[in-house]
Amino acid sequence: HTLGLAESFPLEPMLDSWKVIADTVDQVEETVSIAIVGKYTKLSDAYLSVIKACKHASIKEKLKLDLVWIESSDLEDVKAGQESYEKAWETLKSVDGMVIPGGFGVRGLEGKLAAVKYARTSKIPILGVCLGMQSMVIEYARNVLGIKDANSSEFDDNTENKLVIEMLEHHTGKMGGTMRLGARKTLLHPLPESANQPKSIASLLYDGAESVMERHRHRYEVNPDYVERLENNGLNFTGKDETNQRMEIVELALSEHPFFFGVQYHPELKSRPEKTSPPFHGLILAASGRFEKYFSLPAQAYSVPANGVKKRSPSKTEDSSALKKQRSGSVNINPIST
Repeated sequence: HTLGLAESFPLEPMLDSWKVIADTVDQVEETVSIAIVGKYTKLSDAYLSVIKACKHASIKEKLKLDLVWIESSDLEDVKAGQESYEKAWETLKSVDGMVIPGGFGVRGLEGKLAAVKYARTSKIPILGVCLGMQSMVIEYARNVLGIKDANSSEFDDNTENKLVIEMLEHHTGKMGGTMRLGARKTLLHPLPESANQPKSIASLLYDGAESVMERHRHRYEVNPDYVERLENNGLNFTGKDETNQRMEIVELALSEHPFFFGVQYHPELKSRPEKTSPPFHGLILAASGRFEKYFSLPAQAYSVPANGVKKRSPSKTEDSSALKKQRSGSVNINPIST
């Protein structure tokens, strides 16, 4: 009272907004299923920020999140015929959308590329983060541009077509202090006229901003030597750094795909329950079939997702313990590998 703080701050906790969130979690009636296709699925905490970002976006849309783990290596052809391979593909084909998160090392890469190809050709909403975005670029180069040996120098330094390279300002082979870290500015760029789309997905998600600040953690980047060729074949880079040399955001036109969106940065790190990450919100909107309506898009300009939102059917005898569990998470995490 001596400092007059009682007059500046309420004595009662300001919990109204949190009560709304808790009530929303308890009352959701529809479910959206999202797969996390990664290489660290045996330790879910490795993707904790991704889980939370999906959860926040689902709550914003009043949806229950059914989160499914898929070990990316189980999607690779070398495992064809094995039970894990069949189960992984069955699961992938059942979800409404997917996230390809970041990671290091070659293990599981071909599985990620297979998931990207499936999402692209089957029009399943997909969000690629860091290595996930790089995987989208490599897959597109291989299967659309016909560059069969397209790869990252991180995984194959001998390939003639390095679609992803170590950042030019760093010294090859030295691991210490070589990562691009922290908040960095990304400039948003319009789509080419050939896309016949007034606003890019990036512009829609970030509310027309000219630039955004997002957090980074990477050592490799898309090779700028291939950008023009990729863009001429429909893969649009709508976010770049301030030099216009580093690719930050990639997307397909909405007439081609309902949500094919990748970012070099880690948007999950800034997600909060009351301030959802725009890329993750976009994924949930697309996976639930709400993207078009949310942004008031003309129907003829939007490619409809292959799957759709599902009704949640709770038991009429759902007890208080189940409600408590639901309130604490609003997320059903179903690992397919333990």
